[in-house]
Amino acid sequence: MKSRLLIAASVKRAVPLCGLLLCLAALGTSAQEVRKVIDQPRPRYPEVAKTLRLSGTVKVQVTIGTDGQIKETKVLGGHPIFVDVTLDTLKKWRYAPGPAETTAQLEFNFHPPEY
Repeated sequence: MKSRLLIAASVKRAVPLCGLLLCLAALGTSAQEVRKVIDQPRPRYPEVAKTLRLSGTVKVQVTIGTDGQIKETKVLGGHPIFVDVTLDTLKKWRYAPGPAETTAQLEFNFHPPEY
């Protein structure tokens, strides 16, 4: 009888542990791989924005191909003046090659230069 109780107690402890391991395994397989950036030129601050002393943030979601080049961009928000220079610059970004396409959200902050 005592051995049955020990086995039952061991099983009760093992079940949550197995559940935890399954959750961790699921997280590992579904999580996006973090890709190393090889070349990331910064967007230039536009001349018209200098004149108007504009500041702002552009948020972009990018799809990175297996070859490390950005295949697709989706603007999530930002001033059109800053969006244009950001998208032009992202054409020059390069990531390390990877086994599958990945997505990333990028944020670019623009502030008028100090004179």
